[in-house]
Amino acid sequence: MRHRVSGRSLSRPTGHRLSMLRTMVKDLIRHEAIRTTAAKAREVRPMAEKAITYAKKGTLHDRRQAFAMLTDDSLVRKLFDELGPRYESRPGGYTRIVKLGPRNGDAAPMAIIELLP
Repeated sequence: MRHRVSGRSLSRPTGHRLSMLRTMVKDLIRHEAIRTTAAKAREVRPMAEKAITYAKKGTLHDRRQAFAMLTDDSLVRKLFDELGPRYESRPGGYTRIVKLGPRNGDAAPMAIIELLP
């Protein structure tokens, strides 16, 4: 029974999965759009939205929490200097997932996750 078990394992050990998702959040903040499988996009969305919410608040504690997630000074700077002010008046929903067709090799459903303008 899966009572109160949230998230997808994505067929990976916990450390690998968390590292992969953090890297995807970094790439999403850096490039503002990434192409990945639909399942991974649905897992990345809450992490990215939480990071942007940190940037909207803008306190030192939030900056440190964002740095703990992103571990890159330039990304934290971009998050707090550009993305935080951009979404200041938006109450949530900073990302969009657009479904694409299946991938050629294994027919995995693909999607683009992007930050809204």
